[in-house]
Formats: sequence, structure tokens, C-alpha cells
Amino acid sequence: MAALRIETCHVACSANRTPNVVSWGRGGTLAFGTCHSVAIYDPQERVVLSMLNGHTGRVNAVQWVHKEDCAPETHLVSGGSDSSLLVWAAQNGKFVQSAECKGHTGAVCAVDAIYAGQSILVASAAADSSVRLWLCGDAKEAECLHTQTFGTGFMMDVSLALLPGTKVPILACGGDDSRVHLFVWLREKELRRVMTLQGHEDWVRGVAWTSIGGELLLASCSQDCLIRVWRLRAKSGSGARSEGDRDDAVIKMKEDVFRVEEQEEGRVFAVALETVLAGHENWVYGVHWQPPSYTGGELKQPLSLLSASMDKTMILWMPDQASGVWMEQVRVGEVGGNTLGFYGCQMSPDASGILAHAFHGALHLWSKDDSSGEWKPDVVLSGHFNSVQDLSWDPEGEFILSVSSDQTARLFTPWRTKPGGTSRTTWHEISRPQIHGYDMQCLATLGRFRFVSGADEKVLRVFQAPRNFVDNFANISGTSKEKLLASGDRTTLPEGASTPALGLSNKAVFQGDLVPSNKDGEKFSSISDQYQESYFHPINMTEPPPEDHLLQNTLWPEVQKLYGHGFEMFCLASDCGGTVVASACKASKAEHASVLLWSASTWRQLQVLPCHALTVTQMAFSPDADMLLLVSRDRTWSLWRRRQHDPEPQYVLYARTTKETSVHSRIIWSCDWSPDGKFFVTSSRDKKVIVWGPCTKDSCEDTITSPEVTPCSSILDVGDSATAVAFCPQLCSDNSYLLAVGLECGRIVVFGWKPAGDPAGGQDWIRYGETDTSQSHTLAIKRLRWRPRVGLAEESGLLQLASAGADHALKIFNVHIEGL
Repeated sequence: MAALRIETCHVACSANRTPNVVSWGRGGTLAFGTCHSVAIYDPQERVVLSMLNGHTGRVNAVQWVHKEDCAPETHLVSGGSDSSLLVWAAQNGKFVQSAECKGHTGAVCAVDAIYAGQSILVASAAADSSVRLWLCGDAKEAECLHTQTFGTGFMMDVSLALLPGTKVPILACGGDDSRVHLFVWLREKELRRVMTLQGHEDWVRGVAWTSIGGELLLASCSQDCLIRVWRLRAKSGSGARSEGDRDDAVIKMKEDVFRVEEQEEGRVFAVALETVLAGHENWVYGVHWQPPSYTGGELKQPLSLLSASMDKTMILWMPDQASGVWMEQVRVGEVGGNTLGFYGCQMSPDASGILAHAFHGALHLWSKDDSSGEWKPDVVLSGHFNSVQDLSWDPEGEFILSVSSDQTARLFTPWRTKPGGTSRTTWHEISRPQIHGYDMQCLATLGRFRFVSGADEKVLRVFQAPRNFVDNFANISGTSKEKLLASGDRTTLPEGASTPALGLSNKAVFQGDLVPSNKDGEKFSSISDQYQESYFHPINMTEPPPEDHLLQNTLWPEVQKLYGHGFEMFCLASDCGGTVVASACKASKAEHASVLLWSASTWRQLQVLPCHALTVTQMAFSPDADMLLLVSRDRTWSLWRRRQHDPEPQYVLYARTTKETSVHSRIIWSCDWSPDGKFFVTSSRDKKVIVWGPCTKDSCEDTITSPEVTPCSSILDVGDSATAVAFCPQLCSDNSYLLAVGLECGRIVVFGWKPAGDPAGGQDWIRYGETDTSQSHTLAIKRLRWRPRVGLAEESGLLQLASAGADHALKIFNVHIEGL
């Protein structure tokens, strides 16, 4: 039996759209929630290191447990909409689930944690109007120390720290009452509220402690567009003032004091407002401290505070070294596009990078240039923020297109940071050809630089790559521009595309449209638009673009709309030559379940294929385009054969199953052809995978039915609903076939199959292996596609498989099989 090894090559994903979902560790790695998983991402290597799967709901909050010595973290806490908190611990280079906190009855929205001896003290806020304190030790299930309820109010964020000079934890909570509540926890006693900080005039969205010089600073941000910084210090006496305060020449802020009884002695602490920071023009959602660092007693990195707002900007604040007045030092952000602002922010351990995550899930990274000191956008991970519905490789296997319920189509390609060098190749999004107003469902590629997409509308849309994309793709991939387009003529292509205001169609922008001006010399973005309807500006890229460029400068022009379907589009297919497109829409009766065939050269409707009673769920042309296979929600499949003597492609029914002859007892989700075109495979909700055939090419003129197309494999029970299936484009060394099956639970299983009567004998199905828990998707797999072999010419013996999941992730796997 051949040995199989599956490695994760790339994961394209984005952060969940919640404020507290990203955390940057002292070890340099980012942890963020994506759908039901926690992604561990290395921004230096630009790769996802691992996916932590354990939640059954959306991950809303993620936080590294920082160590006092600033060493790399070994623990991580996450909270989700499944009302649970999970503690992850590093073991043998991997993070495994070490504890679970159960008790909340609503979605967890914020977490924080500190070390308490050998245990971890965790604070959490949830939608059940409570804040809980947990102690996570050796036990698998954590102990709930205290539950603090807030009636009908909600706490938006929590932050833990230790009171100066003590081991007493202090908890700050910010909520919808516009206040910041301070609690202290004394062992074997209740969580006690010691102070309520007032001043904000709207919901407090974020709170964060930092320790400096034996004191604590607390930053709180609010929907009133302001940030307040509070200073907490220990007082030497029990009164409201101490000897150090008696300086009448210095203006002192009013201090509020509280007393903490620790063991047999009490200590007094004072809290005063340090400053109010006004600079944002919209709700401030996140604050993050960069504590000062010292080298040999010398200040290396001064104290700074980062804030993120819905006004699409981040601001870096620092106190003036002479006066102590807090000033805005750096402001970065996005201009234009359709982003709705930032949900949170993080700073790298060495303060050389700042990162925000946006309403649409995108990560925005800026890095500081060592020579100039300027902050510049940097390359960072990107991906869909809703279910990935379909994907397709280009015929040469050099890039992959995907469409999603997040209403976008995205294009990913490998990028080598040093062409010809030894640096690692990483995958990145380099274009967003379509940003739509409907959830997108399907696509089909037509050659290298054309594709058709279908969404929750009755229209099909055809797109063609603009010249700016072809040039940039050549720069990033290292491919010759002349080889990219068969005609070699790029002069007729539009420069780019833009979407008119309130429109859904990408309008082509030609070179002459880019710099027009009126009689006063005022420049417009297009000839016919004085209101800046077109936002496209050509950019020369040598590396993957940041999010703002993806949003407005990488669209593809729409060249055709196809009308004819009565309901929302569901699936698409194209033949290998890119000459015919088949389309199907949602259908609850036979008249709407017909498949339409289109000519890819004239975009004329060629034919209507009536056969099924319910939605056709997937279609596939045979490798030679002689056959078209349809599978349907009505539990049957139909096979159509191309007429041999018609000038234009015409297909007639060749074989089919009926309710009486169907082997599948539930909806058939997926189908695919073997690379030699002799067999096809179907997979169904009934957990069955079946290979059918043989589909021989006889000399008989177009027949109506062919009883020879029958199951030629034993029925494979995969144990779960089989939502996707794909034949590998290459035969194994023993002439057996390789199949990947995607399951509703998110796992991918790889099987080998031999036709009956094989000289080697033995069983027809061989289970080679499957993805492990960390590699698998957490929700149903929507589509599987093997990379065309031509795209792997430089990597002998390697196969690659791409998967699209309902968990918002697009994954690419390296599949190694000995003896293939």
C-alpha cells in the first residue's frame, strides 16, 4: 500500500468581524479568529503556521497570555459564540487544547488572561450580561471563581493586570453604560468592585492595562470618539494625599483612592485621569499598548499607545519626553474603497509594525522603514470573510480563482520574494476581479484570463483581465508578458476597471480615460464622470498589493451579461477549450431546472437541456468535451453527448438514472470525470461515493439511452455527507485512479480506485489517508480541485489540491504519495 502524506501549503482566510479577535504575541506571531478556528500566522514568513479547531461557533475573542519577562507566549485563550472559552498550550511545537471554561449562556465577546503562579487567571465577558473569572490549572475543565452580573447591561471588553507591588489581580471592564468598572480579586473572597471611572459619553468599546515604572496605565476607548488614559499608583499613606503630592506649584488631577486588604495589611491605591486623546472622527473600537523597553538601563523604545477607529485610521500616540503631554505621532489608514473602518489594532513586539483588522475581515499591516522612518503598507494574509462557494484553477495552474458569499471573486498566486533565490514561495491575493452586490455562488474559467461568475441573481457575468493585471501578474509571478496572452497584443485591452456609484457592473477604463481635465485644468477620473465615479488608478506592482489597492485598483472589466435563467444562479461549468459554458439555477420544478448552454465566442444561447426535476447541483464536461454530466437535487444524474457533425456544439441525452434506477437515496452534491474520460464519479448526502462507466466512444450515432453506463465500483460509504469529489488529473503508477472526497464535517479523504477486472486484483477502493484535525475545515467542504499538472512542472512527484470551505477558508494542500 502506497504511503500518503498531506501538508498544508496555504490557508487564505480573514479575521472574524468582531473587535477583540486579533492578538499579536511577544514571539512575533499573530493569533486571530476566523470562522470557528483560531489561525496562528507568522507575519515575517507570511504563512499560516497552524489552525486551532475546537470551537463549534464563531470565535469572537483571542488573547495571548503574556509573560512578565516578555518571552514568547506558550498559552492562548479564545472565546466564541458557542459560549465557551478554550485555553491552548504549546506542546512539542504545536498548540493543543489544555482547558475549557464552561458556564456562560451567551456568546463570549472579550477575554484576557494573566499567570497566577502555575495556573492561568482568565476573565471573560459575554452576551449573557456577565463577566466571569476563571482559574485554569491542571484540570481539563477550568474552575469558575466568580460571576459578576450587570443586569441588562453588557461589558464590551475586559483587561487584567496585577496591582503594583502585589499579587492581587485587578480587572477593568468597559461597557454600554459608558463607564469603566474596576474590580479586585482577593483569594477566597468575592470579586469586589473598588471604583467606577466616569467621563465617556457613549459605550466603552475597549480597555487595556500596561505597567510602567511601578504604576499602571489604563486606556479606555469609546463610541464618543475619545480615548481616556488613567493612571493607577500605590499611595504611601491611607489619606487622599501623600507627602509627595504636596507641591502647590504643580496642578494635580483629582485622585480617587481605594484600599485593598492583602493578607494582614492593607494598601491604598489612587486613580487619576492622565489625559484625554481626541483625534478620531468616528467610534474608537480598539486600543493597544506598546510598553517601553530598556537596554542596559537606557530607554530603547518609549511608551506608546495605538488606537483604531471606524474612521478608517489608526493613530500612534506618545507622551512628549519633556512635557509629558500626549501627542499624535503617526496616523495611517485607508482612503476610498468600500471598507467600513477598523475593529481593532495590534502592535508588533518591537514596535516596527502596526496592524488593524477591518469590518470586512481584512488585515491591514504597516511596517516602519528603518532608513526613512516612514510607515508603509506591507504584504499580509488575506482571504474571504464568508463561505467560499466555488474555485477554479487557470488552465496552466499558475493561479486560482474563488468566489464567496462575501460577494467577491479573488485571485491567488504564488510569489517568491527573491526571484530565483532560495527564499520561500508564499501564496497571496493579487487581484479582486469582482466586488458584487449579491452573494456569489459559482464560476467557470475560460482560458487564462476570462471567467464567468454566477451569484444570487438571474444574470451571468463575463469578465476579462485588463492590461494592468496582466502586467502585474507577470511582474509578481516572473512570467513573460508575451507568453501570457496568446495573441501577444495587449494594446486593445482596457487598462483596468471601476464600478460606477450604485452599480453592479465593472466598467472598463481605457488609457485615455485616466487623466482627462476640464477647461480649468481640473483632473477627473474618467471622461464622462465629473463626480469621480471611477476610482481606478493603474499601479505597477512587484509584490502582492495591500487591501486598499485590492479594493479599487484590481477589478476586471465586465464584457458580457447573459440572461435566461428564472432564479438565482447555482452552478457553472466550461469545457477544456473554453468554448462552451453550461449554467444552472435554483429550481423547485422541472421547467426551471433546465441547463443552458452558451457559446463563449458569440455569447449566444446554444441549447436548453431539460431533464431534471430539481436544482442541478453540479456539472462537469469530460476531458475531451464530448460528454456533459449533470447531477441534481432530485437524486439522479444525466449524461449528455455531443453531436459529431454539427458546426456548433449540440448535446443529446446519452444516459441517465431515474427514481427507480438511482443508486443514491439523497441529493447528489458533486461529480467529476476521470482524467482519461472513461469514468465519472458522484457523491451524495447519503454518504455514498460511486464510480460509473465505462463511457466508451462507439461509432454509433447519437443514441438516446446507454444501459452500459452503470456502477462499476462498489459503493463507498465515507461515513458522512460527501459534499465534494475530485479525480486527480494524473494516474498512479499502477494505473489506478486517485480521488479526493470532501465531507460535510470538513475532512478531506484521499482514496485510490481500481476498475473491476484489474490484473492486479484485490479490492477496488483503497483509503490512502485524510486530513488531520488541524488541517481540516470546520464546516462543509464546498469544492475540491486538483491543480493542473502543468503548474507543478518544477516540483516532480508533488500533487496539489485546493479546497473551498463554508468556514470561509480556501486551502491548498501538498499531497505526497510514494510510487505515484
